[in-house]
Amino acid sequence: MATRTFLFLLGSSRPGGNTETLARLAAEQLPAGTEQRWLDLRDLPLPDFEDLRHSEGHSAPTGHAATLLEATLAATDVVIASPLYWYAVSTATKRYLDHWSGWLETPGADFERRMAGKTLWGVTALADADPAVADPLVGTLRNSARYLGMRWGGVLLGNGSKPGDVLSDTTATARAKDFFG
Repeated sequence: MATRTFLFLLGSSRPGGNTETLARLAAEQLPAGTEQRWLDLRDLPLPDFEDLRHSEGHSAPTGHAATLLEATLAATDVVIASPLYWYAVSTATKRYLDHWSGWLETPGADFERRMAGKTLWGVTALADADPAVADPLVGTLRNSARYLGMRWGGVLLGNGSKPGDVLSDTTATARAKDFFG
């Protein structure tokens, strides 16, 4: 079996938050030999997405966009670790996903074909007792996976507001132990 490569994209506006804590807890359970690459979208800011699908002259991305495209295509599993912000993914995460539209048009990237068959996962922390408030976030990720022919791995939900709170969510920490299994 080929080695799996997990790309963890951290979409929080602060380091060490509950979403990252939960993602790292789940990643600790991955089998030995599983490659992991962690990228924090705060360190790789993308410009606002400009939709050029119906214009001429698409060019390959540069800078942070090139780094993220390369990392995304190199992964077998893409993990979006975004806190729930106003019932959706964070701004940095949404901007990253918006760039997927441009990468579909990037010459030589063959983005749609190369994404098909990968697995998309989500990890999120929310500060609400009702997990249904995360439905818009879950729908965004699930539908993005479906659009590109990716497998849908699901979303690991945890509850917490202050950093570290998620470790008190025993349901989430137990689920993290077999989330990627």
